[in-house]
Amino acid sequence: MSELILQAMLYCLTFFAVVTLIRLLIGPTASDRLVALNVLAAVSLALLILWGVSTKRTLYLDVALVYDIFGFLGFLAITRFLKKGKEES
Repeated sequence: MSELILQAMLYCLTFFAVVTLIRLLIGPTASDRLVALNVLAAVSLALLILWGVSTKRTLYLDVALVYDIFGFLGFLAITRFLKKGKEES
């Protein structure tokens, strides 16, 4: 892949991460924050993969895979917590 395309993708994904982080901080409900957290995890996963491709190191791809697994488990845990909170109300 061209270095220019990789740099452009890295800058775009960084911008998306900042916008999503703002949404995470000012989200009016817990569900909005949960969706923003999930999007932020996906964007950071894409950043890790692009960084691994641009530096030609496979270690970043392994880290991205483990990060994705933990992100999904965290998403499930928070969703279960929010569901229990709604059932009690």
